[in-house]
Amino acid sequence: MRMIKLTINGQEVEVAEGTSVLQACEQLGIEIPRFCYHDRLSVAGSCRMCLVDIEKAPKPVASCTMPCANGMVVHTDTEAVKQERQGVMEMLLLNHPLDCPVCDQGGECDLQDQAFAYGRDRCRCTETRRKVADKDLGPLIKTVMTRCIHCTRCVRFMEEIAGSPELGGIYRGEKMEIGPCCEGPLHSELSGNLVDICPVGALTNKPYAFRARPWELTKTESIDVMDAVGCNIRIDSRGNEVMRIVPRLHEDINEEWINDKARFACDGLRLQRLDVPYIRKDGQLKSASWAEAFDVIAKKLRPLAPHQIAALAGDMTDCETLFAMKQLMGKLDCPHYDCRQDGVDYDVSKRATYVMNSTIAGIEEADAILLVGTNPRHEGTLVNARILKRWRKGGCPVGLIGAPVELGYPYRPVGESALAMRDLIEGKHPFADFLRKAQKPMLLLGAGALARPDGPAVHALARELAEAFGMVREGWNGFNVLQKAASRVGGLDLGFLPSGQYGMNTNSILAAAQGGRLEVLFLLGADEIDMDRLGKSFVVYMGHHGDKGAGRADVILPSAAYSEKDATYVNTEGRPQRTYRAVFPPGQARADWEIIVGLSHALGDGLAYDTLAALREAMGKVHPHLLRIDEVPTNAWKPFGATGKLSIQPFTPVIDNFYMTDPISRCSPTMARCTAEILPLLPEGRRRA
Repeated sequence: MRMIKLTINGQEVEVAEGTSVLQACEQLGIEIPRFCYHDRLSVAGSCRMCLVDIEKAPKPVASCTMPCANGMVVHTDTEAVKQERQGVMEMLLLNHPLDCPVCDQGGECDLQDQAFAYGRDRCRCTETRRKVADKDLGPLIKTVMTRCIHCTRCVRFMEEIAGSPELGGIYRGEKMEIGPCCEGPLHSELSGNLVDICPVGALTNKPYAFRARPWELTKTESIDVMDAVGCNIRIDSRGNEVMRIVPRLHEDINEEWINDKARFACDGLRLQRLDVPYIRKDGQLKSASWAEAFDVIAKKLRPLAPHQIAALAGDMTDCETLFAMKQLMGKLDCPHYDCRQDGVDYDVSKRATYVMNSTIAGIEEADAILLVGTNPRHEGTLVNARILKRWRKGGCPVGLIGAPVELGYPYRPVGESALAMRDLIEGKHPFADFLRKAQKPMLLLGAGALARPDGPAVHALARELAEAFGMVREGWNGFNVLQKAASRVGGLDLGFLPSGQYGMNTNSILAAAQGGRLEVLFLLGADEIDMDRLGKSFVVYMGHHGDKGAGRADVILPSAAYSEKDATYVNTEGRPQRTYRAVFPPGQARADWEIIVGLSHALGDGLAYDTLAALREAMGKVHPHLLRIDEVPTNAWKPFGATGKLSIQPFTPVIDNFYMTDPISRCSPTMARCTAEILPLLPEGRRRA
């Protein structure tokens, strides 16, 4: 790579060819004000706030659009530059309503900060300010378009990051307006990021409007657990209420974006909460004390044989809870427990069989991608955004085996069933040529292919396909499984699976309950199973919301949501991460692992730890990689899977409604509005209608 030397404010700096003057200034720690420029978007050069003086240039230059050249001499702090920035700022504020006291962007507004740092102390304009009608962008984004300064960040984001070019500019000059191509809600699952990239208060968080000021909030770093991507987030709370959730930078996972469910479903954290234990008496749930609830469970368990007890873990269960529950089931000599409530049962004996081996960031290295039985737009929105980012660079064809879906980028239909995988291996489909020529081909296997009776055979065939096209080679493993549950990889790592020869998996547990052979079933936040199949089993539900499991339970043990506990989760890459408590659980609710430890003492054989640190130490002795936070282990590639009969039925998406996939989002009024207003407008929604 050719390097270039230039001088900025008397300091000599060496940068790579193609680096802009603005980026070179940042390398030296020199602050350049900007509104339209964003590191992850294409350059527009429209706001002119980043003007600098370059020797021998006839006029001030926009530093974001000017590439560095050898011998260039740049000045960013001269009196002329100061006057230029003041002039630009004065022009930007000509039509701005100056309503900072009532603007939700106040305290976090780039325009406010830069007007203070670089603007004049008064405005000379006496003309009537321009007014622009607000636009309808749906239930998530509030618009005050009079504040818009036409930076076009929102337009570029929707096209380049979200893959949904729904915004644009109409009219010209002073009459220009930014708005949707068609009036109505935005369709993208990433639209909430417009709130973060808008440098003024034109686009703000509609559900959060007028609820709090930034300086009133306590900020807690955490991760999102509504899918398996593990996006890094910041939870902003006031008192004991979560007010909003915003993204946190993590280059290898979510960069600086999060999906709309992670951002806006937080209002569901305060509704329909379980805050005291309940015991079903005479067909009705009655509140009780913890001692009473434990006593009822203990009396029910003591006379039972181990084969009459089982446990199922839900999609938001943390590693500490799974580890403690597995140890409790071990003390009961019970082999029936499973973390796969969707019923998948493929070979998970090797770690490489159930994680994204290429990692999320590794998608950018792939030069051919095959999607099998997955809709990554809904199952892992930020994974889909990475695929779009890679596709936009060129040289990376994308193929899809499964029902047609809208992904935001073009793809080549390869087939709809598992038979298309066999055709690829045999070279009967043109996409096989792309995979064969690729240096780093990649396969992404989803739940639509695995959560079926022939899932194990599909999984084995996917391994055969990966090996046939050299997807696994020195320095590259392109075999990937996209999990959709935050707890899944952690549960598989911990071995929360049927043990021994006679251990029952999810489908067998439900069949045993329906047939009257199961007496007690523990549900650790497992709300996605068919409750009608539980028969007359005594159900102990541990969870934080009054969802499906709580409605069927005989005893309810209220637990903490992800925002109310310190917990470990492993994302779909196999990367351990942690949530941290932002607020306290409501009422008498406790952290899940504390409930399990308390129950073990009530049974007379307590677990050997009473603190979170002691539990993690015990977990780390058995699974040391779970304590190496934010590290992705390399997984050995060994033969796995067994051939079986393949179904000719097409792979279909497993998520019908992206906005309601878990107890928290199902309780969210904002997600309910999205379901009512946005879902019917999507191609999938129209097909269902």
